[in-house]
Amino acid sequence: MAVLQEQKKKEQAENAPGVAGGVPSINLTGKSIPADVLREIPEEAAVFYQLIPFEKSGNKLKVGLVNPGDIQAQEALRFIVLRTEMVPEIYAISLRDFQETVKQYRDLKQEVNKALVELKKELVREETVKTKRVAENDDDENLIEAPISKIVAVMLRYAQEGRASDIHIEPYEKDVKVRYRVDGVLHTSLVLPKSIHQSVISRIKILSNLKIDETRVPQDGRFRVEINKKFIDFRVSILPITHGETAVLRVLDPNIGLMTFDDLGLVGHNMKVLNNAMNQPFGMILITGPTGSGKTTTLYAILKILNQEGVNIISLEDPVEYYIEGVNQSQVKPEIGYTFASGLRSILRQDPDIILVGEIRDSETAGLAVHAALTGHLLLSTLHTNDAVGVIPRMIDMGVESFLIPSSLNLAIAQRLVRRLCEKCKAEYEPKGKLLEFIEKEVSQIPQEVLKAFNISKPYRLNKKVGCQFCGHKGTQGRIAIFELFSMTKELEKIILESMTEVNILEEANRQGMISMKQDGIIKALQGVVGIEEVLKTVEDDSISLTDLSE
Repeated sequence: MAVLQEQKKKEQAENAPGVAGGVPSINLTGKSIPADVLREIPEEAAVFYQLIPFEKSGNKLKVGLVNPGDIQAQEALRFIVLRTEMVPEIYAISLRDFQETVKQYRDLKQEVNKALVELKKELVREETVKTKRVAENDDDENLIEAPISKIVAVMLRYAQEGRASDIHIEPYEKDVKVRYRVDGVLHTSLVLPKSIHQSVISRIKILSNLKIDETRVPQDGRFRVEINKKFIDFRVSILPITHGETAVLRVLDPNIGLMTFDDLGLVGHNMKVLNNAMNQPFGMILITGPTGSGKTTTLYAILKILNQEGVNIISLEDPVEYYIEGVNQSQVKPEIGYTFASGLRSILRQDPDIILVGEIRDSETAGLAVHAALTGHLLLSTLHTNDAVGVIPRMIDMGVESFLIPSSLNLAIAQRLVRRLCEKCKAEYEPKGKLLEFIEKEVSQIPQEVLKAFNISKPYRLNKKVGCQFCGHKGTQGRIAIFELFSMTKELEKIILESMTEVNILEEANRQGMISMKQDGIIKALQGVVGIEEVLKTVEDDSISLTDLSE
């Protein structure tokens, strides 16, 4: 908590108004700039020279510059405002403020509406040209290609800039909804006319190298585009439904998907447990959780640490989401018989040191994974269970002999994702009543050395979401994972071989000092990283209700 408060103070100090090199500085965080002020300077010039107009008073135009000492930027500013007979007042602003405020030039609906107007003009032009058509091989469709391409490009750019994980393009009877999934929640951002739906889907199919004329069966593809000087991959799924074809595009931004353990929220005691497992020469590290809980992101974070010059790492994935230099990544193709199981057999002949299998789905893959772990390989994979303790019964249920598990399993990890509180607007408060009783009960079960490491002590303080322009008035920005991990020990081996039940396994996990997902979430809530209500929604705790939180 103290570290977070110190960091917040530092950020506030950096953004506080003052004087920088003789030029006054100003904090533009959360400032809404009127459209008529933005129009005083073209967006292209603002981006190129890193300057932003933010206020107009009489004949004075206040302009923020990231680098007030830049002579070229100053000259360009004077030239731009000369035609308006306005006098510029220069202020120093932070790069972060510039990056956030410059987005106000862009409005998704306005940009798409502009492209739709262009499309209507092209359609009118097309009808005119048709009457004058002489050559038989002229292509009418080229006339409408540019506006449709622009609409799709705008949708892709907004997804990347808004840190969306998915784009949903959904046709209905009269219109088409475009929804973005941000921090796990879908938001309708755009409604398009039904008349252009098939053209938009066709454009996405062209980018993904899919069959344009095939509308009866699902299709999957992938494409890469450059957005804001970064290459972003999009994984595409096309599905025929009642009113046409729906498209879902997964946004694979390597700057977001390839995260560090700190970014993931894997720190302290849990990080020590994981480090110990990663340092083993062989064995399995299995990550469990529902779809969309960040399992693959955690696997990639582990791979980044293990990816060293002296080891051979091979992965089997479905699909390959992010490309990592130095890792031999292979895409399975079940339709031609190249499955996780068949691929794993081939991988073992490739002299690997570390193997990543995207998911253990069946008994054959489970058996081969155990065999790989027992023959001197470190194997990383995922499977579906409710918690870390459920990994062992699940492996046995998939046909793995119980006596093989202690020798092959190093670590079981379970995780879920919760939304981070916005650092700019979150509000601190002191828990009371049933909420305080609940927190005290849970904290009493967490080892003291863990609490001490996170500087957690009474009086307990929590934070709640408020909402500001920086977070889109949601009160949250981004997501973080909550974890639980437990390792294989001699005591656990004895339980597996003699009296294996989930209750006995849980008792051993608690003896190891395992921090449950609920406890990890409460620790993060007491640090001010997440809201307590987000944690309780995620772990589904019945001992306290949302009504109790409002007391």
